Amino acid sequence: MSALLEVREVETFYGASQALFGVSFDVAAGEFVTLLGRNGMGKTTTVKSVMGMLPARRGSVRFAGQELRGSPAYRVAQAGIGLVPEGRQIFPDLTVRENLVATASTRHARGEAWSLGSVYRMFPRLREREQTLGTSLSGGEQQMLAIGRALMTNPRLLILDEATEGLAPRVRAEIWRCLADLKRSGLAIVAIDKNIGPLLRLADRHFILEKGRMVWSGGSDALRGEQALLREYLGV
Repeated sequence: MSALLEVREVETFYGASQALFGVSFDVAAGEFVTLLGRNGMGKTTTVKSVMGMLPARRGSVRFAGQELRGSPAYRVAQAGIGLVPEGRQIFPDLTVRENLVATASTRHARGEAWSLGSVYRMFPRLREREQTLGTSLSGGEQQMLAIGRALMTNPRLLILDEATEGLAPRVRAEIWRCLADLKRSGLAIVAIDKNIGPLLRLADRHFILEKGRMVWSGGSDALRGEQALLREYLGV
């Protein structure tokens, strides 16, 4: 299966301090993969390197055959990668509707494009809160909005950084339902999350980072059988 996203030997620095050491992974069209590891091991740095928010100094980031390393973040987004960032980062002084339409694009839509209607069907609560400012939303509503905003760009690949962190169990369950639906629709997904159980049920492959290096990769069945590895690298 050919890769939609190919990350090869990426090295990224914060000033003089190296954070990523030859990180490589790939994602096929329609595949759900995870980036796993304890806090501070390089997961978010990897996402920022892919998105052009923290330019990689060396290596290659190719998406749909196009080299993206060195491209600004808006070009990466325009190429067809949607990001749900850690901390949600919605526009606090815009309404739910305004947040959703602010970056909407049908550039990469295949089949029925994501629209206000389809986002509201996925998250009915957002329809109820359509005219509410971002600052007045609960944490769960903000996360739904962050996912909906990314989907409104009609991406070919969706990256979610800690999409269920700090949410109530009921809201987490709704997010996992959403991701299962998106996977069934054929959307490629990269997820960072600490809730290993749902990831093992949903994801096709997993990549574990330790101190900026990729130390393990494999499928869900293989990861379930690696109890010592789960304890060592993930603390579960």
